[in-house]
Amino acid sequence: MITPNLAEAPSHAVATTPEIEAEAERLLRALMNVECDPKGRRWNYETCLEIAPLTLEINALKREKNAVILTHSYVEPEIVYGVGDYMGDSYFLSLKAKEAQADVILFAGVVFMAETAKILSPQATVLVPDRGSGCSLADSITGEDVRRMKALYPEAAVVCYINSTAEVKAECDVCVTSGNVYAIIAALPQRQIIFVPDRLMADNIRNELSKLGIEKEIISSDGTCMVHEEFDVAQIAQARAQFPGLKVVSHPECTEAVAQASDFVGSTGEMMRYVKSTQAPYFLMLTECGLVGRLEVESPEKSFIGGCRLCPYMKLNSLEKIRDLLRAPRPEQVITLPEDLRLRAARCIDRMFELTPAAS
Repeated sequence: MITPNLAEAPSHAVATTPEIEAEAERLLRALMNVECDPKGRRWNYETCLEIAPLTLEINALKREKNAVILTHSYVEPEIVYGVGDYMGDSYFLSLKAKEAQADVILFAGVVFMAETAKILSPQATVLVPDRGSGCSLADSITGEDVRRMKALYPEAAVVCYINSTAEVKAECDVCVTSGNVYAIIAALPQRQIIFVPDRLMADNIRNELSKLGIEKEIISSDGTCMVHEEFDVAQIAQARAQFPGLKVVSHPECTEAVAQASDFVGSTGEMMRYVKSTQAPYFLMLTECGLVGRLEVESPEKSFIGGCRLCPYMKLNSLEKIRDLLRAPRPEQVITLPEDLRLRAARCIDRMFELTPAAS
């Protein structure tokens, strides 16, 4: 667990009003159990009082502009619980983007997620706080790369992980998430599957489908998640020796060896549900630290040991950037897509929605 650094808590007096004090109390009720904070903050009344003017302004701007803020579980807790309208993993937030009736969708996550929101809600103005918030998976492959793979394997179904750009989605038959990938690939009639861009997830797909007696030839590209690829089995062995009864929870973006050594492997949403429903003295979460922060808020009775890692791209989001974006977005913060590309990418995502209920 990250040890809070009390020296970073504000020591100066904050000018307050009854509205600011009420907002600080609301934030404290949400954040008081967060220990896994990326900046080492102790979430006490004073730190909540410092950010309360920001969250109040952002929430007022949302009402003024008919905006919704979609927050991925990996962004900082004050964003998730201070200004987020919906929080969750890529699949859940894709659904919310599709359902949104807002004039403005602000995606506190990374760029490929904001692109997905624009694909699904073309009528909305879609904003991203930092255009530099990329993804090592999404940035590992281009549409041209996919076209080359399709030429080599013309009979294959082409499946892309949701962690991919709009350009890549436009070249694929169906999009998947870590929560529905096994069921969707199993449901496809083709035996040969091109899966992009995650090489490690492809390894785990092969293993999982083989266990189910489903034979598919999975042809993958070479991308990896810079967070999940770093976990290893030595870390798991050391934790198990130190914490008897420990449950190890990992993401399918981890290596095959880590997945096999874990007690549970699943998507962000599935990991949360597993922890909430499982009795264990300790949990080791082999994923991005933001998920641990969420679990500390929503399951304060659970105990987590250190092990998670930070995504530098997710941490480019901040309350200050969100406020400035809602005040006056810069051109590069507005997501735009050529309509022909958007329509092709939309077919890929719509196919995911079509297959997911039947596969669930």
